[in-house]
Amino acid sequence: CPVVLAPKNSSVAMPPPADIVKVAIEWPGAFPKLMEIDQKKPLSSIIKEVCDGWSLANHDQFALQHADSSNFYITEKNRNEIKNGAILRLTTSPAQNAQQLHERIQSSSMDAKLEALKDLANYSRDITFAQEFINLDGISLLTQMVESGTERYQKLQKIMKPCFGDMLSFTLTAFVELMDHGIVSWDTFSVAFIKKIASYVNKFASDISILQRSLAILESMVLNSHDLYQKVAQEITIGQLIPHLQGTDQEIQTYTIAVINALFLKAPDDKRQEMANILAQKQLRSIILTHVIRAQRAINNEMAHQLYVLQVLTFNLLEDRMMTKMDPQDQAQRDIIFELRRIAFDAESEPNNSSGSIEKRKSMYTRDYKKLGFINHVNPAMDFTQTPPGMLALDNMLYFAKHHQDAYIRIVLENSSREDKHECPFGRSSIELTKMLCEILKVGELPSETCNDFHPMFFTHDRSFEEFFCICIQLLNKTWKEMRATSEDFNKARKRVMQVVKEQIMRALTTKPSSLDQFKSKLQNLSYTEILKIRQSERMNQEDFQSRPILELKEKIQPEILELIKQQRLNRLVEGTCFRKLNSRRRQDKFWYCRLSPNHKVLHYGDLEESPQGEVPHDSLQDKLPVADIKAVVTGKDCPHMKEKGALKQNKEVLELAFSILYDSSGQLNFIAPDKHEYCVWTDGLNALLGKDMLSELTRNDLDTLLSMEIKLRLLDLENIQIPDAPPPIPKEPSNYDFVYDCN
Repeated sequence: CPVVLAPKNSSVAMPPPADIVKVAIEWPGAFPKLMEIDQKKPLSSIIKEVCDGWSLANHDQFALQHADSSNFYITEKNRNEIKNGAILRLTTSPAQNAQQLHERIQSSSMDAKLEALKDLANYSRDITFAQEFINLDGISLLTQMVESGTERYQKLQKIMKPCFGDMLSFTLTAFVELMDHGIVSWDTFSVAFIKKIASYVNKFASDISILQRSLAILESMVLNSHDLYQKVAQEITIGQLIPHLQGTDQEIQTYTIAVINALFLKAPDDKRQEMANILAQKQLRSIILTHVIRAQRAINNEMAHQLYVLQVLTFNLLEDRMMTKMDPQDQAQRDIIFELRRIAFDAESEPNNSSGSIEKRKSMYTRDYKKLGFINHVNPAMDFTQTPPGMLALDNMLYFAKHHQDAYIRIVLENSSREDKHECPFGRSSIELTKMLCEILKVGELPSETCNDFHPMFFTHDRSFEEFFCICIQLLNKTWKEMRATSEDFNKARKRVMQVVKEQIMRALTTKPSSLDQFKSKLQNLSYTEILKIRQSERMNQEDFQSRPILELKEKIQPEILELIKQQRLNRLVEGTCFRKLNSRRRQDKFWYCRLSPNHKVLHYGDLEESPQGEVPHDSLQDKLPVADIKAVVTGKDCPHMKEKGALKQNKEVLELAFSILYDSSGQLNFIAPDKHEYCVWTDGLNALLGKDMLSELTRNDLDTLLSMEIKLRLLDLENIQIPDAPPPIPKEPSNYDFVYDCN
């Protein structure tokens, strides 16, 4: 093929400047225009230029918006998000649109009103439109329609029920979307409005969309305003919410539990236990277990999160007892200790006050308290003055003694009669175990915004924490014996045994047992011997792999393993991940998806209506970010969205899942990973794209695992052969070389 050279004076095509974006712009009834937008120009000048091209006057009444499903307006703040190849639409300005919709929703025509409310519900997702509509006092108009407008159409409801339901649904949807932007305070709403929303929870139980939005509004009211919490708590009862849990719609069940959690979370300390008692009376736990956890369908992430929140709030009721010291002078509290002693030693032969001297009884009590394993034999009440676990430990011990009497007596008598110094002191062990269980379940900590780690077994019993303790104290006693720990140096023995017991409990919990019996069964398979085997397997005989030849082999193959991990991370980025956009009301969170192109050159991302079931194709993601434009990847507190969101800033778990991509001069792409694993995958993958080291905990673990596997494979032929620490010595030269064959 002949090579054609360009003339000397001809110019070679250069890539367009970074500030120039090539887009298509639509206008109803006309062919789309292809044009270049100069991002340095004012947006008003660009709109005027577009209007002039179609001979449209009054350009200040027009605006540009994305022509995708979002229909979001383009403003000076978000114009940097316009990408090459984007399709835009010329439309009426947000102010003009808001004014028109404000008038249309007040139309006397039912059909016109319904269509206007439908449009309003759609447009209200855009903060630019929302601001203009709210400036027209649009929120007040919607609340008035809810308070009185619905009554105006009560007569029509019978003959136009579908139309009435749709109208109310669109009204509530628009209200929810407008309030989501955080422009208007929740404190501004009247009691009449709250009563009306609360009434919909009962009145429209069969209309899923109205019920869903009513529950969402109630949840937001409770979470965002203390005054509204009190008003909502007066209007809505647990009894009114319970029936919605007995249905089959998981989304309605999720919203219902969210409202219960919100009421629980915002209740004053003195009312929280009272509310817990009401929930117990209404058999909430049993209903959730039957209709949600054991229903014949998978539990989605939103429901899992709400169940986790309910679990945390329920266990947080124990905080008061956990932080209460025992008063040695309180006779009622001392009677609990007397009861522990009575059940253990003389349930039938309790000496009455008339028999025996006071000194003799004191001596007997002191001996028995020593057998019970208390530190202070004379006054065991002093053992419960440390917080945590405070009085909670004593409560657990009494529950165990009363509800599992045989096991309690067996443990106490078995350890009090030992003469080999391997007894496990029940009192001290119970106090330490209660403290450890509170740490495992994070009693007293607020629920995380992103966690969905609930345990089904805690919903199978009304006294699940106490039953949890009863299983674990028997495990502790068993492990103590298996480890042959001694009580002589209790603190040293306690530390060793508690580490093993905690590992046993945590390993059993990670399997998510469906019942307490299943949890107990899991623990039986995790004996001390089994834990040692697991540790040995996980440690992979690290001590034996520290010889110089092995270390040299590790060093040689480590780059290959790191490259393998890098490729895995990049492949995961190519598959993509669904992320959540957190806002003040978690139930209405939006989803977005991000994935790397197969050639590793571009990040594709875009909003989704709901969480996807599988991978999202590249062509359905409207936005792109060239990898070459990425300047840095920041995490945690350094992320722009963590600095902005005050509520999230305080949440440690959210901070640990946050990362941001910084590009151009001020561009940013903010992420909150669904879990720690995805966080590590994405931060590793992005660092690999930028040519930086992968420093996550997941990479360290993967590197250790893969290195150990590779070394084991390479050493298979050397099994049972000891590898020397140093190479063998070079032998002496032979006395002659007669054995050498000369080929010539």
